Amino acid sequence: MVAQKGKDLLLKISDGGSYVTVAGLRSRRLAFNAETVDVTDAESAGCWRELLGGAGVQRASLTGAGLFKDQASDTLVRQAFFAGSILSWQVLIPDFGTVTGPFQITALEYSGEHNGELRFELALESAGQLSFGAL
Repeated sequence: MVAQKGKDLLLKISDGGSYVTVAGLRSRRLAFNAETVDVTDAESAGCWRELLGGAGVQRASLTGAGLFKDQASDTLVRQAFFAGSILSWQVLIPDFGTVTGPFQITALEYSGEHNGELRFELALESAGQLSFGAL
């Protein structure tokens, strides 16, 4: 596999019928995490920690930052945040696959300097089971 361009990692939001790429993003990040369930007791071999497989809560976090473009995707993002909606989102990872599922926007920030562009940042947390589709 050859190196991939970071700009090809796409974050998309459902508009009810299809997925629309979130406009203006310069950076995106997808992180998966799983809680552990510690079942160590006095009889654990060598007093090493033991974990219970498959018992912890799994979650995914999405973040993005970029330029505010005032496009249709900006409206969808803004409306979803203020309504507290859980919408279907999709992350396209080039030459790997897509991760699709429900996410809620947990942070939406706008910033800008008087002599610069208007920027935004958003953070999302998974709100249900995610699916993976290979490309």
